[in-house]
Amino acid sequence: MNLYRARTSSVVRTCLLAAMVLLPACLPEEAVRPGTPSGGDTQTLTTPAAAATPLPTRLPIVPGQIMPYAAQSGDTLEAVAAHFNTTIAAIRGANPALPRKVSTLSPGQVLRVPTYFAPFTGTPFHILPDGEVVNGPPRAGWDLANEVAGKGGYLASFRAYTLGGFREGWQVVEKVAERYSVNPRLLLALLEYRSSALTRGALPPQQVLFPLGYLDAEWKGLAGQLYWASEMLNNGYYGWRDGSLQQIVLADGRVTRPDPWQNAGTVAVQYLLAQWFGQEQFDEAAGVQGFVLTYRALFGDPFVNDQALIPGDLTQPELALPFEPGKVWAYTGGPHPTWGDSLPWGALDFAPPSTVTGCISSPEWVVAVAEGVVTRSELATVVLDLDGDGDERTGWVVFYFHLETEGRVAQGTRVSRGDHLGHPSCEGGRATGSHLHIARRYNGEWIPAAGALPFTLSNWVAGSSGEAYLGTLTRFLDVITACTCSTFANQLALPPPSVP
Repeated sequence: MNLYRARTSSVVRTCLLAAMVLLPACLPEEAVRPGTPSGGDTQTLTTPAAAATPLPTRLPIVPGQIMPYAAQSGDTLEAVAAHFNTTIAAIRGANPALPRKVSTLSPGQVLRVPTYFAPFTGTPFHILPDGEVVNGPPRAGWDLANEVAGKGGYLASFRAYTLGGFREGWQVVEKVAERYSVNPRLLLALLEYRSSALTRGALPPQQVLFPLGYLDAEWKGLAGQLYWASEMLNNGYYGWRDGSLQQIVLADGRVTRPDPWQNAGTVAVQYLLAQWFGQEQFDEAAGVQGFVLTYRALFGDPFVNDQALIPGDLTQPELALPFEPGKVWAYTGGPHPTWGDSLPWGALDFAPPSTVTGCISSPEWVVAVAEGVVTRSELATVVLDLDGDGDERTGWVVFYFHLETEGRVAQGTRVSRGDHLGHPSCEGGRATGSHLHIARRYNGEWIPAAGALPFTLSNWVAGSSGEAYLGTLTRFLDVITACTCSTFANQLALPPPSVP
């Protein structure tokens, strides 16, 4: 199912000049920030001038016209084809030197792309690079706690019981950023943009409840608002990454289509802004005089020292099934959300053998899929860092969820493939039976379980049905279909160790 199926609109944008033109959105003339709070003690931020680099002009095209495109970090042929409203076959036909099989394109690799017009194309302005949206390799010398304390605003004095414990404001930001793998700098900038929560000493009651201005009781409070924003950011980011997001519906029901040359980080921010604003305010907020000015005032030019997160032709290291040899487990969940309800569908579910259904304590062990170091071990969660540097924001990591507290491996433990990590359970919530939820990240970016770089465990390759939780595992000629049950049809096992 396409999560971003377009809603029809009879409103034609005033920026659309010709039926066969890819155009940027109208740019604002005023440097007015939508949603800016007034009053209160606010630290003054020095806003740098907007970037002087002129925006590219999108000229008229004819259907199938070859357009040059320099691949960006994380691009795949599937996504590029979707962005330019063309097909993989057409791109391959125009680029005969492309290898027969490729996962991710090399950043900077120039493609000839046969392009077909799509209406309502938005601004070519890039708001943020991908590395400022994903919680990837850290910026040297930047400290979240010091950043919040140094601004002396509402967030610096925040302390409440939330997310399972008493936390200060910076800790709430850190925990949400960690769980969704969203850059905490972006979350701070959004709070400042919508309510000046970083620099203003006190917030009015409604902004205390809804500091990001999303007025929904389901997402109230600092943590709830940041959770909601992270869901929106990940939907935009990974929807553009995998090509499923082709149009964004604005708050007034109008539609915008990201410029084909956009990067995933910018589309993530655009997707979030669209939840707040209709056409006029959205064009302003997504442009050179919009949200980016707040970001630059806090952190400087986001494109300085920008680095690609995903290299060309990225390959997954060899991973084994996450349970002991000789044990028969059930494949109960095909590709589905890695965290919350947002994209990507990067997770798989496995349930241990049991004669009783439901949330029971299981004697079975979840094991390490590869050698690494446990960089995080907390309620329901184990994160296995495969490059061994102890930082889950760099390199390959494997995320395990729903592990029981009793018997869970300690943080800092170095493990080998097959070592015990914990028991499957329902801890962490939203589970109807004891199981393991497992996903992957590379340089902080969640990797979809199916697609150009499929999740592969002991040569079982994950595939998607197009619907969350339904999917397959394929090994050579064998195919297993996920089911929230445990029958012969969805069971699998590693052979038991050989006996000398």
